[in-house]
Amino acid sequence: MTPPKSIARSLGEFVGHLWSAVRHDPTPGARREVRRVVEEEDRGDVVLRRTTIEEVELRGSPARRDRERRGGVEP
Repeated sequence: MTPPKSIARSLGEFVGHLWSAVRHDPTPGARREVRRVVEEEDRGDVVLRRTTIEEVELRGSPARRDRERRGGVEP
């Protein structure tokens, strides 16, 4: 059995998660949900449900894609 984490350890993990979220750039591959369609059918004891989600993903400018393909580093 592992010993319980100390308060300092838990606080450090929490701050680490926040720090990684701050450093992360959400724009590459940012997705936006355009439409969600839910079809539902009740068959007595069974409910059949189909969910269709349409999304748009922005991958960046064509110049950026070319640099990434060539192995270039983003400024």
